[in-house]
Amino acid sequence: MELQSALEERVVGAVRDAKDELTGLVAELVACDTTARLPGDPARDEERLQRLLAARLQAMGAETDLWEPEPTGGGDRFTPAGLDFAGRPQLAAALPGSGGGRSILLSGHIDAVDVEPRERWACDPFVLTERDGYLYGRGANDMKGGIAGLVVALEVLHRQGVRLAGDVVFCTDTDEESSGVGGLRCVQHGVKADAGIAAEPTSFDAWVSCRGTVTPTITVAGRAGHAEMPQPDWRTGGAVNAIEKLVPVLNAMGALREEWRARPDHAHPLLAPGDIVPTVVKGGTWIVTIPASCSVTADITYLPQHVDADGTGRAVEAEVIDRLTAAVADDPWFEEHPLTFSWSDDVVPAEIPADHPLVTCALGCAAALGRRGKPAGLNSWHDAATFTRAGTPTFSFGPDGFDTAHAVDERVSVDGLVDFCAAVALTVLRWCGAA
Repeated sequence: MELQSALEERVVGAVRDAKDELTGLVAELVACDTTARLPGDPARDEERLQRLLAARLQAMGAETDLWEPEPTGGGDRFTPAGLDFAGRPQLAAALPGSGGGRSILLSGHIDAVDVEPRERWACDPFVLTERDGYLYGRGANDMKGGIAGLVVALEVLHRQGVRLAGDVVFCTDTDEESSGVGGLRCVQHGVKADAGIAAEPTSFDAWVSCRGTVTPTITVAGRAGHAEMPQPDWRTGGAVNAIEKLVPVLNAMGALREEWRARPDHAHPLLAPGDIVPTVVKGGTWIVTIPASCSVTADITYLPQHVDADGTGRAVEAEVIDRLTAAVADDPWFEEHPLTFSWSDDVVPAEIPADHPLVTCALGCAAALGRRGKPAGLNSWHDAATFTRAGTPTFSFGPDGFDTAHAVDERVSVDGLVDFCAAVALTVLRWCGAA
């Protein structure tokens, strides 16, 4: 693949000349503490970061919209109860085209995971540090570097006097890392385009599909008693160890995981099979007391083909309930004290065709810069799924890889970031068309 015109060559050259400007914007974004929060946590620097981006977009003539969604009261399976957006606005902006071209969504999430263990970082995680061709800082990889690349790509096109035929919609949201509700509120607010890109760090692959997540907490009842005293049969009032009663539940999870790995309905060309992983166990109150309760929380990932007609993962939940309940059916204790299940948010997967025209366009533009990617899948989840499910076919596309995301000394390469910025500028130019 090659550059297609003198205009494209000029745009790529201008992006390369803007390297210091690009790294400077990454530094400004990293300096904003937007580490992910849970319901009840205070706002951090979300508003500061969004206003910084809004100002740069406005300088290009964009119409910007900063808004704080209403708090979530719970009551549906997609949002955690009590999540508020006070001091944490979402940002949408539109650069109107001249007409007749296709519109594009450029999106990213501004939240990043926490920096712990902070003492293991080689540098301050909120001060961008350049070393050996890499930029280090929390969010530099996932995904403030990508967001900066989107903005500078648009600025370069603007400075080069490029008049696009199609509209550019820019959107940055909160809460991707914790719940995905920020992106959900954006599509409910009306953010949409003909197709879109989320700037996740993909090593220039196009993540066209992802897995979703449901998260149960399964609680096993026991009966307290003195751990150092012989206990009579439970039917006559003896203690029952809830931790021991959890064992068949854990065994059933492991068996279900192995079954999913082999089942045809869990096969996918780009994704691993669905999975069920116990991640948190809580039980017991005192070292010499037989525990009266024990619970396990599991991370369950499921495939796009397992989304039901209502757009949920209820079918996956039902299978898990049936299997775990069956695993304890022969134990008389559970006839009187059945397992209880509680479920947190349903984070729903989605996919778009690997040969979608915007996918082909973006991969072609990257290849013209020597960055050859391919259609791929994300075994976790990303905001692209929310935009796709709301009618804007969206995939993730960005620099470097996911290997330092969420890690100590998170980093993004300078060369990769510059090439990503240039690839985005070319993609916008080719997709939207020049007037």
